[in-house]
Amino acid sequence: MPSAHDRGGLATREPIDQTTHEWADWEHLVNALVGVLRRHDLINVDELRRGIEAMAPAEYESSTYYERWSASIEHILVEKGVLTTDEIAAATREIDANWE
Repeated sequence: MPSAHDRGGLATREPIDQTTHEWADWEHLVNALVGVLRRHDLINVDELRRGIEAMAPAEYESSTYYERWSASIEHILVEKGVLTTDEIAAATREIDANWE
């Protein structure tokens, strides 16, 4: 049984969405964060992918591309002891309070 992320070879009648996606500000930040974390050897592309593939199917299906990246980054940084979930939650609350 393939996982939620494994779409290769699955038959579908749904058309492929080929519309251009306008990036939200936070998506640029997540993309940049991956670059910074890679440059500092805190994450690599294989770890990022492993984190995405480990998501629960319902979470994977309901998340956008960069939401998956963000969830994976959080998981990896906590797993490596770089941050705690409490630190991430506090930073998230602060950002949410100040985001315009």
